[in-house]
Amino acid sequence: MDKYLEKNSYLTILEATIWASDFLKKNVTASNINYLIKYGKIKKYNFLNKKQSFIIKDELENYYFSISKNKELWKEKLGEDLNWDLSFDNLKEKDTTKHVHRLHPYKGKFIPQLVEYFLDSHIDNFKKEIYFKKGDVVLDPFCGSGTTLIQANESGINAIGVDISEFNALISNVKLSDIDLKLLKEQLESLTHKLIDFVENSTSYRFENKLSEILTSYNTKYFSMINFNYTYKNREIDKKKYIRYKLKEFLKIYYDLLHEYDIKLIIKEPHNFIEKWYLLPVLNEIYFLNTEIQKIKNNDALKIILSRTIRSCRATTHYDLGTLKNPIIEPYYCSKHFRICKLLFSILKWWNIYSKDTIKRLSEFRKIKTNTKQICLIGDSRNIDLNVVLKGKKLDGIFSSPPYVGLIDYHEQHAYSYDLFNFKRKDNDEIGSLFRGKGIEAQKSYVKGISNVLKNCKKFLKINANIFLVANDNYNLYYEIAKLSGMEIMEEFKRPVLNRLEGKEAYCEKIFRMKIKEQYE
Repeated sequence: MDKYLEKNSYLTILEATIWASDFLKKNVTASNINYLIKYGKIKKYNFLNKKQSFIIKDELENYYFSISKNKELWKEKLGEDLNWDLSFDNLKEKDTTKHVHRLHPYKGKFIPQLVEYFLDSHIDNFKKEIYFKKGDVVLDPFCGSGTTLIQANESGINAIGVDISEFNALISNVKLSDIDLKLLKEQLESLTHKLIDFVENSTSYRFENKLSEILTSYNTKYFSMINFNYTYKNREIDKKKYIRYKLKEFLKIYYDLLHEYDIKLIIKEPHNFIEKWYLLPVLNEIYFLNTEIQKIKNNDALKIILSRTIRSCRATTHYDLGTLKNPIIEPYYCSKHFRICKLLFSILKWWNIYSKDTIKRLSEFRKIKTNTKQICLIGDSRNIDLNVVLKGKKLDGIFSSPPYVGLIDYHEQHAYSYDLFNFKRKDNDEIGSLFRGKGIEAQKSYVKGISNVLKNCKKFLKINANIFLVANDNYNLYYEIAKLSGMEIMEEFKRPVLNRLEGKEAYCEKIFRMKIKEQYE
């Protein structure tokens, strides 16, 4: 097939990285190209008389062109007044999830670079105005997982966060705490040894090892990733029929193994989230490890690691980790990995991964931490008295992303941790919660809630303070919110959000810069 290896038709992996980097105007690595091959986006060709692998240049170009074309379509849809500098679409995931920002999953948070852009007075790339300076005190009345607080620390700014959720405050404060990392490492090693002993003495451990061995062999034989994905993508086989047949065949093996090892899978009448969404072998390990953690003083970091661990072990598919439709109890064909995947029957793997990752992330943040103060308070920003921590001082401003109307249940997204750690839930106190919907009444309630927060926060702000609120504002509510709060919107920044976990389609959000009306008139 050498006659087909024309210069403009086929590329080696290295040549593909060079071509793609030039085409996209950003660095593309061999790992990026291999990812596309692995998941059937493009095909890899091997020839007997050639040592290297090749890909078709036209296939690669078509794939990248489709992505680039989408961006232009988004621009048409969202308008020409978008501030593209604030899209940060040149950043890699490792940049937007740096150090402690990925200490625990959290829906609905903004990327740290957006906060940094407005807080940090040393950013001089395209910023026209400085809003804050080192030593200032900033408030985030909807603190969430603490992104504003973390970036305030990086920028040398003091910050106070407030959140109605006890678990959210725990995440934020663990990120900011000066934890004894040597002691934490020792505690993790001890807990891991205990968990290993517990796991290896269980029947489910032997069952899962056997199941994994059989499944690996089965997938290798019937779902060879590269060839199978590319073949069905090009309609050379009846994908659905083939998958149904092979899955049914494997499920017989699975249920025979369950019977052989006498594995009980579920609690028949679950009383809460954690009993519903975890297989019994996993649940037993969770309860065991939590009992051991409760014996340790100052165990907040350990709780976060356990919470992050069990989130990855819910009885759901790999492609449904964010939405959770229905718990499942058997292997399934995975549209994310293009093969049959199984559920987890032990938390040990993820406990090990997240234990090491937490130490690494806390260590990375410690190297750049400034000598400033940040704390997240548990409370309702509509009525909280910030003088408890301000002690008569005034805030230099606000930077926050309020919840959007009817988008997220902030308590429910971490329901497993509320159940496990017996945290008090305050779902009814959430502003704009998903269960209230997006109708007119929900919008009125939202306007009242956000404006009451701002009216309360006004009491603690300095004259001429800058208030920044990041909002989707699909329903054009923020001018009314500003009016009811006694504030004026001074400026809008319309930001395209090109990459997000909650959906593939881009949308825009606005950053409103407000001031207290009577202070500048």
